[in-house]
Amino acid sequence: MAHHYSGPDFSFPHGDPRVDHCDLFVFPAPQGAGRSVVAIDVHPSFGINPEGPTTTEPFAPEAIYELKVDADGDGVAEVAFRVRFSATDGAQFASVRRAEGAVADDTDEGGDVLVADAPVSAGAEAHVTEAGDYRFFAGWRSDPFFFDAAGALNDFQFTGDDFFADKDVCSIVLELPNNVLAPSGQVAMWHRTLVPNGDGVARWRQADRGARPSQAVFFSPGDEKASYLAGYPSTDDRFLDSFAHVLEHAGGYAPEDAKRVARTLLPDVVPYDPGRPAGYPDNGRTLTDDVGDHFLSVFTNGKVTGDGVGPHEDLLTEFPYLGRPHGSYDR
Repeated sequence: MAHHYSGPDFSFPHGDPRVDHCDLFVFPAPQGAGRSVVAIDVHPSFGINPEGPTTTEPFAPEAIYELKVDADGDGVAEVAFRVRFSATDGAQFASVRRAEGAVADDTDEGGDVLVADAPVSAGAEAHVTEAGDYRFFAGWRSDPFFFDAAGALNDFQFTGDDFFADKDVCSIVLELPNNVLAPSGQVAMWHRTLVPNGDGVARWRQADRGARPSQAVFFSPGDEKASYLAGYPSTDDRFLDSFAHVLEHAGGYAPEDAKRVARTLLPDVVPYDPGRPAGYPDNGRTLTDDVGDHFLSVFTNGKVTGDGVGPHEDLLTEFPYLGRPHGSYDR
């Protein structure tokens, strides 16, 4: 759900849960004009899958967590924010770089340093780092995603039971000036995780990516999932027919309508204009947007319009905005 456990192989080393993309949020900063907040959630709830690998280490030091920003609508990044983690004596620290131009589109770790050696929050308290025009947080948080997952697995027979109400994720939250996204106007965003390739040909391999919730889970089953997760928005048209096929069979769409709706889901990016109020799916995504209800309505062609679950009540009114984690991960 919402890319929770969306990876093609949930077993070490390729399915490391620390690099599993869950959700991407972007919205205007509530307490700062001309600023925006981007929140990226990874590492689905510890212990949720008893048969899969588990680790309480929040982030993978060997990986790159990257926010891509497309400023001209071609599905190619003109700006990238790259987060790397290090570990010392059991504690983790984060550094953030910003790259632009050709460097932003590369699979690389280059860029100008914005935040250096920011402590990662391993416990309940949020350790916030301020560096110049940037505010940064990384660590365990209460999962803001809300959905009746059991109902979805039971042929969309919903009971209003929010599976995620007591679950945690690992969050990367960055507050930044709008002009570092693009000089002006609308952008498109997505998140991806990179891991060492290990084949001697290329240094990095894209392990996961996403922007719109639930698409990899419901629209790319089977062998196509690996190709989708390794893909790029600029080439997402190649999945148009398979998305339309799912819509025909799941929602009963006529073929031409299925193709039309599929075009609204691809490329897999979140559009965002910081000068307009945020609201999914047209402009960014806030922590309270009911993306589950929107997805159900699209997926079922309006036959199911909601799961009876609403936003979580543990959200904060100040940075980093996501609630305190439910579990105790203190070291």
